[in-house]
Parts: sequence; structure tokens; C-alpha cells
Amino acid sequence: GDWDFWADWKDRRLWVTVTPIVLITFPAAIQAWAWEKFRNPWGATIAVLALLFGEWVNRYFNFWGWTYFPINFVFPALLVPGAILLDTFLMLSGSYLFTAIVGGLAWGLIFYPSNWPMIAPLHVPVEYNGMLMSIADIQGYHYVRTGTPEYIRMVEKGTLRTFGKDVAP
Repeated sequence: GDWDFWADWKDRRLWVTVTPIVLITFPAAIQAWAWEKFRNPWGATIAVLALLFGEWVNRYFNFWGWTYFPINFVFPALLVPGAILLDTFLMLSGSYLFTAIVGGLAWGLIFYPSNWPMIAPLHVPVEYNGMLMSIADIQGYHYVRTGTPEYIRMVEKGTLRTFGKDVAP
């Protein structure tokens, strides 16, 4: 969804919870199929690599090729460390239940730290027209996207984030 497409939506609240929960379904399904049919312990990693290849093709041709959004504004999330952990837990335990509980937990916990080197520079605070903003927010102002909710900017005010006129704690 939008949380994984746009760098200014890769925030520390919604992106780190929504994206790993949504993205674990396909690697887990391919992992279970590959383990049942072939005893292949790297089904999740293969699924994630195929997904990332498709995402990079999509980002390059659709976002850069047609609309000229910078690639550093639309890069996909890095999922490979979580997939490797998921496959490792299945290979070592051989149990779907253990992999679902411990591997799924590891998938979610490693997601943000593995993506931090890519998104950290976008969270640098800068002063822009008298407001304290992040570089990702400034990118969102300069590369305006049409359609709801992308054109409505999320700007930090203290510890609260504003979304249009409403403030959400």
C-alpha cells in the first residue's frame, strides 16, 4: 500500500506495523509449499527475492519511467533478513507452529532495524519555512501526488501528528 510506496509514508508508527503484517502472507505460503513438497528450507527467501524483483521493476518503470519520481522516494522495503530468519526457524525446528510464533515474531522485529539504514537519512530534521520537518516531509511537499490520501501531508507538531485538520495521538 501507500506505506511501502512512498518514502514520506515510511514513518515510525504505521509503516512498521502494517507492512510486515501484510507482507508475511506470501513468503509464509510459499515457504510452507516448498517445505511440504521439496523439503526446501528457503521458500520464504525465494518468495521475497521474487517479490522484490517485481517491486523494483514496478518502481523503475512506473514511478521513474512514467512519472519521474526519484527512486529514493519510492524504494521498496527490505524483506530479505526477515525471510532468512523465517526460513532458518523452519529449517532448525521443522515445526510450522514454532515457525509461525517465533519466526513470525522475528520477521516483525527485524523489519524496522533492517530498513533503518535506508530511511534514517529521510528522518533528519530540518527547518523549512519556519517549520521543523523531516526530509521525507519536504520531499512530499515538492513531489505532490494526486489522489487521496497521498496529497494530504502528515506534518509533525510536537509529539502529535496532524492529518489535515485532525490531530491523532
